[in-house]
Amino acid sequence: MQRWRGLEDIPQDWGRSVVTIGSYDGVHRGHQLIIGRAVAKARALGVPSVVVTFSPHPSEVVRPGSHPPILAPYDRRAELMAGLGVDALLILPFTAEFSQLSPADFIVKVLVDKLHARAVIEGPNFRFGHRAAGNVDFLRELGSTYDYEVEVVDLVERGEAGGGVPFSSTLARTLVAEGDMEGAAEILGRPHRIEGVVVRGAQRGRELGYPTANVETAPHTAIPADGVYAGWLTADGERMPAAISVGTNVQFDATERTVEAYAIDRVGLDLYGKQVSVEFLAYVRGMAKFESLDGLLEAIADDVKRARALTDAFDAARR
Repeated sequence: MQRWRGLEDIPQDWGRSVVTIGSYDGVHRGHQLIIGRAVAKARALGVPSVVVTFSPHPSEVVRPGSHPPILAPYDRRAELMAGLGVDALLILPFTAEFSQLSPADFIVKVLVDKLHARAVIEGPNFRFGHRAAGNVDFLRELGSTYDYEVEVVDLVERGEAGGGVPFSSTLARTLVAEGDMEGAAEILGRPHRIEGVVVRGAQRGRELGYPTANVETAPHTAIPADGVYAGWLTADGERMPAAISVGTNVQFDATERTVEAYAIDRVGLDLYGKQVSVEFLAYVRGMAKFESLDGLLEAIADDVKRARALTDAFDAARR
C-alpha cells in the first residue's frame, strides 16, 4: 500500500480512483464496512482505492486541547487498512489554514485535482470543509459537475458492547477508559493494542521476580483504566502471553501512571529501548495496596495464573 503525507506526495500521473475520507481511528468494524465497500468498488471499476485521513485529529486544531485518545496510531491504521486491501493512504496535515477550506474547495483541491475521484464512499453522517458545512448531499451535488459518483454506506454495527448502541470510535474509547476490554474488542474486531518504547522504571518487578517492560506511549494514547489485565506483549515479532499492570503502583506510593507488562515465564528478556506493543484481552482486578510483601507476591502469582489461563483459552478458541 502506498502512503502519502500530503497532497504533494501524490504521483503526478495518478489516475482515477475510489476514495473514502475520515479519521478512521481504530479502523473498527463500522469503519471496515465503508473501507471494504470502497475497496470492492475500486476493484469493480478497475481503479485503485484511496483512504484520506488527517493528522492531527481535526478537533485538536479547531478546539485546541480537545484531542481524543488515540485507539490506533497512523502506522497501525495503515497496517489494518492494507489488510483490508486499500491501495493508498493519504494523510493530510490538518492545519488552521486547511480547516478554512470551504466544502467546494476541498472537493476540487483533494478529490478532483489530485485524486481524480471516480467514486466517493462515505457514511451518512460524513461532514467536511470549513465548520463541517459539507455533507453527503453536497458531495453528491458536485459529483455531477466533476464526474464522480457518491455511495453512502450505512456503517451501523451493533452488539452487546455499550448496551447495544451503534459502534463508534467514541464508544470504543469510553470502554477502553472503563477497562471493558471485551466490549472494546467487540467494536474493534480485535483486542485493543497500544505501542511504545520500553524504558527503565523503578525495577521493582525485577526485584520481586516478575520483571516487567515499562512501556512509554505516545501522547493521547488510549490507555485502559487502572488495574491488572491479561493480554500479550509483542517484541521483535514474538507475541508473548502477559500480565499487564496499568496505574501508579499504589503498593509503593508511586505517582507516575505507567503501563508495565510481564511476559509470562520468559527469562532474560532485554527489551530496553525497543518498540513493543501490548494487547489487552481482559480485566483481571483493580489496583490494591497489600499489607505485606507476601500478600503482594501472592496476588501477583494469582494475576499471572489468571492471565495465562485467559490468553491460553483465547488462543485455543482461535485455532
